[in-house]
Amino acid sequence: MTYTDMQNKKIHQGRNIKRFREMLGIKQEALAFELGDDWNQKKISLLEQKETVESDILAQVAKILKVPAEAIENFDEEQAVNIISNTFNDQSNGYNYYPTFTFNPMDKMVELYERMLQQQKEMIEKLERLIENKM
Repeated sequence: MTYTDMQNKKIHQGRNIKRFREMLGIKQEALAFELGDDWNQKKISLLEQKETVESDILAQVAKILKVPAEAIENFDEEQAVNIISNTFNDQSNGYNYYPTFTFNPMDKMVELYERMLQQQKEMIEKLERLIENKM
């Protein structure tokens, strides 16, 4: 795939919402609850099928998932896999090839994972409080 192909490739924002939600271990019902009374599981399912998500909804979802809206807008799994693969597997001349990054992608992945774990913990605490209030 050429650089031009990558630029022309559409990012599926709904699928990215689903990916981040699932990585955080958040069910569609829980995301719907956080978004408010207008939302339910079916509406979240439809949202996750949309290639492009309205910016206000995207911002709300990003805030709930505690990820930057830009991550949902721009995350391309294929490109991420290619970068990681090229970073760790190219030993054509006996040396590991490390592309020039302004940040270490593994550090960012660990940072994102830690934030997702924290988000999951907070969501569990919210749900426990909700259950306690209903008893």
